[in-house]
This record gives sequence, C-alpha cells and structure tokens, in this order.
Amino acid sequence: MTQAKPVLRTEAVTRVYRTGSVEVHALRGVTMGLDEGEMVVLLGASGSGKSTLLNILGALDLPSTGRVFFRDRELTRASDRELTQFRREHVGFVFQFYNLMPALTARENVALVTEISENPMRPEEALERVGLGHRLDHFPAELSGGEQQRVAIARAIAKRPELLLCDEPTGALDSQTGITVLEALQQVNRDLGTATAIITHNAGIRKIAHRVIYLADGQIAREEINETPIPPSEVTW
Repeated sequence: MTQAKPVLRTEAVTRVYRTGSVEVHALRGVTMGLDEGEMVVLLGASGSGKSTLLNILGALDLPSTGRVFFRDRELTRASDRELTQFRREHVGFVFQFYNLMPALTARENVALVTEISENPMRPEEALERVGLGHRLDHFPAELSGGEQQRVAIARAIAKRPELLLCDEPTGALDSQTGITVLEALQQVNRDLGTATAIITHNAGIRKIAHRVIYLADGQIAREEINETPIPPSEVTW
C-alpha cells in the first residue's frame, strides 16, 4: 500500500467554526493522504474532528486554512462549480442514514446517479456487487436496514468514484447486518480499487482497514498499519 499513488491529501488543514464570539477549533493542522486502493478507518471520540475531516475530504466543506489536493489539483483553490463537479464525478458518499427515495425501487434509486454520470455502471451491476441483484425492484420499505444501506452503497459506487467516504455506515445497524454492510464495502475496495475512508465509533472495525487514523481534539493522535486486514466476519462488535 505504501507505493500506491495518493488520490487525496491534505496539508496542515484547520477548520474553525464561529458562533458569535465563540470559536470552535474542529481541526488543528491535519496532514494526511488517502491512497489508491486503500481502506482507512478514522477513529475518535465525538467532537474529535472525524466528520469535519470527512466533509473536507469530500469537498462538502472547506478548511479555514491549509490545502487539499485531489491528485495534482488543489481543491482549496477551486470554484463552487468546480467543487460540485469534483463531488459528482469523483466522490461517493455513504452516511449513517440511507437517504433513499421511498417512492423509487432499489434499481431506480441507483439510476438517479447513473443517469447523470459520465461512465457509470448499470444499476443492476452496482446492486449485484453489493449482493442485491435479487432485490432490484423492491422499494425501500420492503428492504431491511442492511439492505437499504447496501442500496446506498450501490448508489455511491455506481458512478465509479475514485473516493468512497463513509460516515458511520453501520451506526444504525445490529452486528450481523453491520458485518454484511462492511463486507460490501471491503469487496468494493478490493474489486474496484476505490480509495475508501470509514468513520466509526466501533474500534473493532479498524481491523478490516489497511490503515487506522486516530483523531483527538482535531488532530491526528497516531496512525497504525494493518499488514493483514481481517474479514468483517471476524470483527468483534
């Protein structure tokens, strides 16, 4: 993994939120990278800066100071239109809550993305990749929580993104369902080479990743490398 090319990197990124006269320093000089084909888990207590960092990696937010690069392109100098294009073409997002359209089938929910992408998978292929090829025409209300989350993953990967950013993707799920969702993420990372970052409160999940970044008080406290990531079925929940 160390010889892979960085897809995304940050340099001394800070993020300060101001409410009246109060300043909250959510990030304090974070420098990190995310390589091609790498799966990274971000761990830390609430308020450590995990979600703020993920939002900046995905260009949903901009740093107060510091720089962010996608390959050789500096995102911190990009216009709003360019950032929208970056998100649409290069980033897949998966959140704790699935955000599916209830009146659309699984296939139609994924097609919302494929219809505006340049070189997408077919919705059927994306759903097959997450083990839902047999649930194409089911509506969200007919799917379990884990199945809905896997539809959300299929929607995120259908545009063939170079980055997959996941914020607590198993947070609303029981252990067995969560393992199924993690298996889908690990499979996508392995088969498509998608650089993947996962925020979680569950420290056991760190063992499925190539690298673990521990955040505390808006800073990277330490990192660890997993030479041999384990399958999600072996995670201690």
